Amino acid sequence: MANSSGTIAAEPAPITLDWSKTALVIIDMQRDFMERGGFGETLGNDVSQLARAVKPIAAVLAAARDAGLLVVHTREGHLPDLSDAPPAKLERGAPRLRIGDPGPMGRILIRGEAGHDIIPELYPQGSEIVIDKPGKGAFYATEFGDVLQKYGIENLLVCGVTTEVCVNTTVREANDRGYRCVVISDGCASYFPEFHEMGLKMIKAQGGIFGWVTDAAAVLEALAA
Repeated sequence: MANSSGTIAAEPAPITLDWSKTALVIIDMQRDFMERGGFGETLGNDVSQLARAVKPIAAVLAAARDAGLLVVHTREGHLPDLSDAPPAKLERGAPRLRIGDPGPMGRILIRGEAGHDIIPELYPQGSEIVIDKPGKGAFYATEFGDVLQKYGIENLLVCGVTTEVCVNTTVREANDRGYRCVVISDGCASYFPEFHEMGLKMIKAQGGIFGWVTDAAAVLEALAA
């Protein structure tokens, strides 16, 4: 990387980031959400809607690795005994299979099962951090905040699924904690395209009330500058 900082074209305005204080955060790109037979499909969703985010994330991930950025992956899931899964979460709706039930990729949304793991295209390298979270936000009941403090991180490049749920929740949590969040629009996706669009609008509205919104090409350009 030629420079220690870079300016990303974004909305509502460009933002300059110190790369040494910036982490790439890839949220919940797990088989249980991305593939057929997982938790996402049991809720009645079309999992193919999420596939569009994979290539943009892969491109940014490769560039972040080359630039030496801290990379953090998150996975939503629960302990095998479900002691960290509130009844309100376990009981909601009428899915075909509930959290903890046996499915094609093991027990649904349970840590250590095949479906809980990250898709092969974005699989973490040994030096990268994986945060296992029981909720939608990456800060709740995890070591995520401690990790960011340990590495002196102030800025988060955020991508993953789904835009309006785990991405938005994490961005809002991070915003309250003083982090600058730059959300990569084409590196996020939702089962509902209209929720994706509105989720991004919520982040950048009112002068960037929760953060900035950009795309993968702009991040790649800034990293290469």
